[in-house]
Amino acid sequence: MKVSKILVSQPKPATGKSPYFDLAEKHNVQIDFCSFIKVEGVTSKEFRQQKVSILDHTAIVFLSRHAIDHFFTLCKELRVNIPDDMKYFCLSETISLYIQKYVQYRKRKVFFGNGHIQDLEPLFAKHKTEKYFVPTSNVHNAEINSILDKYSIVHSQAEMYRTVSTEIAPEYIKSYDMLIFFSPHGIESLKKNVPDYEQGEQQIACFGNVTAKCIKENNLRLDLEAPSATATNMPAALDAYLAANK
Repeated sequence: MKVSKILVSQPKPATGKSPYFDLAEKHNVQIDFCSFIKVEGVTSKEFRQQKVSILDHTAIVFLSRHAIDHFFTLCKELRVNIPDDMKYFCLSETISLYIQKYVQYRKRKVFFGNGHIQDLEPLFAKHKTEKYFVPTSNVHNAEINSILDKYSIVHSQAEMYRTVSTEIAPEYIKSYDMLIFFSPHGIESLKKNVPDYEQGEQQIACFGNVTAKCIKENNLRLDLEAPSATATNMPAALDAYLAANK
């Protein structure tokens, strides 16, 4: 089936530069953007019900920029003043630099890995006496707790934000020839917005093994998957797919 109208389940790029815009022009197709999910913070009441005191800790573990935003926003609402000697352990340098949005950046108290949770293990082992707090979402990787438990490090966690489905009209979703997903949350949103969804000739593409697995588990047909041996990203995979299906 020829594809002429594609919906990418992500926010529209903030700038006019995007490989998707180039693909739309190259293949004369319409490519639109619509985030199927959104991140929202928990309320101060919901946080208090988890009975965790942030100031009982000496270090914070940030695994995403969302975690940073919602941590400091909630601290402000709760009137919790973070001490200057608080240490921060971040998944990557990019995430660590984002802290500057809220506090003065001091290298002596900020530590970061290379983007993988395992990168933090030697840092935790070196700073075993700290008391760690991990702000999480409603869906999170438990590996960080396993690493901290491995070294008998004092730590706690609390949900500070959650991923929820965006409300999208079923007719809008069904009007596209192809839907492109990047996480299982997107598939959950599809099913929530269109409970009686039947794929039919509508094509589904995705990026990542976990998302592909979710699509198949929901008995949906996966027409295009990336990364692959010939395409390391979704724009490259889509380019080849559109060229082969003119």
